[in-house]
Amino acid sequence: MARALVVGAGNMGRRVAEALEADGGFEVVGMVGRSGAEELAAGRPEADVAIDFSAPGMLGSLVSWAKATGGAVVSGTTGLSEAQMASLAELGEQVPVVWSANYALGVVVLKRLVAEAASALPGWDVEVVETHHSRKADAPSGTALALVNAIDPEGARPRVYGREGQVGARTKEEIGIHSLRGGTVAGTHEVHLFGTDEELCLTHRAGSASIFATGAVVAAKWALSAAPGLHDFDEVLFGGAR
Repeated sequence: MARALVVGAGNMGRRVAEALEADGGFEVVGMVGRSGAEELAAGRPEADVAIDFSAPGMLGSLVSWAKATGGAVVSGTTGLSEAQMASLAELGEQVPVVWSANYALGVVVLKRLVAEAASALPGWDVEVVETHHSRKADAPSGTALALVNAIDPEGARPRVYGREGQVGARTKEEIGIHSLRGGTVAGTHEVHLFGTDEELCLTHRAGSASIFATGAVVAAKWALSAAPGLHDFDEVLFGGAR
């Protein structure tokens, strides 16, 4: 039985622990919150894989833990800076690391559908709308940004984050990104493609945050036998070098 460490003691951490126990293939050896960052950085407790749904401020301790123990890392923490993402890539030179802004199985499929639709409909206007609960701290969501990247992987098209005032007509190249916050919404992502006299809308709705925990456990099982590297959830589901 594989040993799993949960990093993040909030709602998602509890859901991850429940999903690990329900899977039956893991022993949860600990759940570490912010108060345990120093112990984590020292490499305790040891585990085969750590699943991280914490906050950007915990990343340094998590990286130190992985370097000390050799354990694999599965992270769903969003809002990471470019430097923090670079540290995950560097960690991937030593251990398997999976990072994704969203571990819902349907979102992985949505990204593929969105990329195909945008390619098949050149010249159509694209707007991305994401909705989350009132407690979400970062905006736009990491998943919204991942959807935009699926449409424009080279980053050549300008991103427009909301609109206010006399902004003028939208350009054909820009991608609009909008964030809604309220209530207890687990997560809704919509990609609107507008042509002449027609619109295509691709949508994913999360019924509860438990789907992200379930997906993270799928990623953790994959990571246990994966080669070192910084992997994404697409690679876990659709295959790639291991």
